[in-house]
Amino acid sequence: MSETTHDGGVAVSPRPSPDEGLMAPQLAAKYGLTVSGARPGLVDYVRQLWGRRHFILAFSQAKLTAQYSQAKLGQLWQVATPLLNAAVYFFIFGVILKASRGMSRDVYIPFLVTGVFVFTFTQSSIMAGVRAISGNLGLVRALHFPRASLPISFALQQLQQLLFSMTVLFLIVIGFGSYPSLSWLLILPVLLLQFLFNTGLALIVARMGAKTPDLAQLMPFILRTWMYTSGVMFSISKMMEGRSEVFVRLLQVNPAAIYMDLMRFALIDGYGSSNLPPHVWAIATFWAVVLFAGGFVYFWQAEERYGRG
Repeated sequence: MSETTHDGGVAVSPRPSPDEGLMAPQLAAKYGLTVSGARPGLVDYVRQLWGRRHFILAFSQAKLTAQYSQAKLGQLWQVATPLLNAAVYFFIFGVILKASRGMSRDVYIPFLVTGVFVFTFTQSSIMAGVRAISGNLGLVRALHFPRASLPISFALQQLQQLLFSMTVLFLIVIGFGSYPSLSWLLILPVLLLQFLFNTGLALIVARMGAKTPDLAQLMPFILRTWMYTSGVMFSISKMMEGRSEVFVRLLQVNPAAIYMDLMRFALIDGYGSSNLPPHVWAIATFWAVVLFAGGFVYFWQAEERYGRG
């Protein structure tokens, strides 16, 4: 198009833009633009996490190494801490309160130490998870990566710590007369199921802690209450004799109690199947799958909000 100017010249009018009249979302769709930091689809998110698997492993190992780097005994505290806790619980519950009801000392001491080690695995995973985002905001804001990498790596760190300290647990169990047998092979599926359960919980509290950092201060009280109702220091079936069977079963299907009792059943000769609730493996698998899948989706739904505000 052209038109005559006031001095007799000819001016050429610009052609209308092909994008004229398009709204911002339409323009973005036309040119393949996406929102910076937008949440990817669930399948793409899983694919991105798999691509960061080496980072997740390296990050967990670095955190494990640095955890006790300032202490003179270094990583020996990974073993010393749960052992000292077990010694305190044995004195209070085993000697003073006689919580070893129905068990000989050769069974009760491995029973107690196993419970402390296994519950500490879950407890530490949750405490690390609740600070996974809020305690690493610099990393979250500086780099682009799937944020689930952080709580997963912290749960993996706690698994590595448990595997390191289980050498001492094996020595204690053997020292009290429970020698390696085929039942010890059950340790592997128990640890796998508990790791999935712990990771799911770490993902849940990581999202909650990212929004409410004060949750980290409240969590020790919640975990302590959970520990006292999970049979760490006493056998639920023996301590609750005479109580309502429904009440006893509810305590026994508590996931913390499930994984402790399965580990005790695998390791301790005097801890038989009569101490386990019916369908124990199905219940353990249910807790692991539901918490891991639910926790993963729950965390992913807030992916684009981590590190903002």
